[in-house]
Amino acid sequence: MKLSREELKGLMKNKLVKAGLNEKHADIAAEVMTWSDERGYHSHGAVRVEYYSERIAKGGITANPHFTFKETGPCSGMFDGDNGCGYAAAKEAMDKAIEMAKKNGIAVIGISNISHSGSIGYYTEMAAKEDLVAISFCQSDPMAVPPGGTEPYYGTNPISFAAPTADDRTVVFDMATTVQAWGKILDKRSRGESIPDTWAVDEKGNPVTDPNKVNALLPIAGAKGYGLMMMVDIFSGILTGVPFGKHVSSMYHDCSKGRELGQMHIVMDPNRFVGLETFKKNMSATCDELNAMPTAEGYDKVYYPGERAVMRKKKAYEAGGIEIVDSIYKYLKSDDIHYNRYDHKNRFAE
Repeated sequence: MKLSREELKGLMKNKLVKAGLNEKHADIAAEVMTWSDERGYHSHGAVRVEYYSERIAKGGITANPHFTFKETGPCSGMFDGDNGCGYAAAKEAMDKAIEMAKKNGIAVIGISNISHSGSIGYYTEMAAKEDLVAISFCQSDPMAVPPGGTEPYYGTNPISFAAPTADDRTVVFDMATTVQAWGKILDKRSRGESIPDTWAVDEKGNPVTDPNKVNALLPIAGAKGYGLMMMVDIFSGILTGVPFGKHVSSMYHDCSKGRELGQMHIVMDPNRFVGLETFKKNMSATCDELNAMPTAEGYDKVYYPGERAVMRKKKAYEAGGIEIVDSIYKYLKSDDIHYNRYDHKNRFAE
């Protein structure tokens, strides 16, 4: 099913409002999810709406939260999301970080007590569009087995950075510290497709290709990915004073409780370092040099981070719209919220 940007965003927003979320926050969440789907990041797009609606309807996401922000220094602050919509909280906190970085050169904003905030590349791109450089860390619930361990301890714990160039390009990097994000598993389930045997393991620690048999995800590059997971959890969990590591709440266990997640935005003004003009010129040169590099067999080009996402967006609209799985489209069009669907012990059940 191919949808226009306006139709997809409208359907998602309407569903969130129907579940009880206030219209402003529903609009922000729908915008970020549309941003994800149109770039081919379907794991963080419309596939998530059913879960959000369930948690909103059961009170696990505060429908009308009271956000608070406290400056803790000239370049730092803490943003409390009151267990509200993670998308709205992360966006508002980035707005604060952008304002602070423009004024004082750098901003480090901790975010506490929020729900899932989706593709964090959206928020770092916000800063890049303001001629700033940004990095964001966000914790998630235990899904990955550490090297030598038998139980999940850290989550997919994503990292994103973004930077402007001297032209219309923006470098945006957004990755999970697991081989794949959990949303990729959900996306494959919804499409009835298998997964590579390098993504996840079953209850005995054996590689699986059936997304319905996943018990835990695997960190990227073994011990290196494990170290990055810890780094993300320190910055976005321990530093912000929310539950950390194995104590992070499950996305799917009890949708009636707030998740109390943490996130961290770090934003810098290039003018306080090498200077904006030089920085952007060299960023453009970097992208040009990467694109011009001779390619290995089987590759057409070396891409800079975020380039292929923009290409997928352009291709989608040229082909008639954003591709959405039929079952998800039917759900978005329906009046159903699926109460009790997520009240179960298996964190990885859909």
